[in-house]
Amino acid sequence: MSVYWVGDLQGCDAPLGQLLDQIGFSPSRDHLYVLGDLVNRGPSSLSVLQRLIQLGASVECVLGNHDLHLLALAAGAREPSRTDTLDDILNADKQQELLDWLRHQPIAIYKHEVLMVHAGVLPQWTLGTALELAQDIEKVLRGPDATEFFMHMYGNEPARWDDDLQGAARLRCIVNALTRLRYCTPDGEMEFATKESPGVPPAGYVPWFAVPGRKTANLTVVFGHWSTLGLTMQPNVIGLDTGCVWGGKLTAVRLSDRKLLQVDCPQYQQPG
Repeated sequence: MSVYWVGDLQGCDAPLGQLLDQIGFSPSRDHLYVLGDLVNRGPSSLSVLQRLIQLGASVECVLGNHDLHLLALAAGAREPSRTDTLDDILNADKQQELLDWLRHQPIAIYKHEVLMVHAGVLPQWTLGTALELAQDIEKVLRGPDATEFFMHMYGNEPARWDDDLQGAARLRCIVNALTRLRYCTPDGEMEFATKESPGVPPAGYVPWFAVPGRKTANLTVVFGHWSTLGLTMQPNVIGLDTGCVWGGKLTAVRLSDRKLLQVDCPQYQQPG
């Protein structure tokens, strides 16, 4: 059995098929963890979901911001963006089945002594805190208050976690950290305007994984989301968004030996 992580798919089904062929992936033998943003921006979001569902229990996915955006659109809580490519799912005969599968995926996974999230973890959160807060979002997504949650999900405030946060503000802060975070201050204030690589960070901010004293620094954390960061392979930090939808690569890493596997991708979207 081999275990793999793969970065953001963003509706790029053909590269995913090529990567699985290169791996020689067998659903009866191997296991694949997808690090969020399964859909959107690429041309084949429906095919991606269908493929992942067909792979059954051999695949586990964490949800990313684009996946939550799809669920919000379907719930009528958000208007589509001009760059969305989600109509194939929203118009599918089995739309509800697809969306139900998606909203039952986790926000964070901890297995093989590895924490998997789409974007990042705030420096003041322990492993236990991150998993507990992720479960709070998962319960809402699967419950009767999901549409109300989506109505209040968007926004950048509160920018800093506080244990006393309540209601929509609390849930929004959790979602933003786990699915949108790139930069934060050493005390955990998040910044969402900057999407560039850490070569020129905003003043006073650092990549979330570089915060001194981060409480998950003793864990291996694997994430996606940050295409301009690119492939990041550090002892306890692995970033696997290598810009598939932007004409980069789709990247997988094998758990046992950190072997890198990549396929080149067409440029489905223009930056900007």
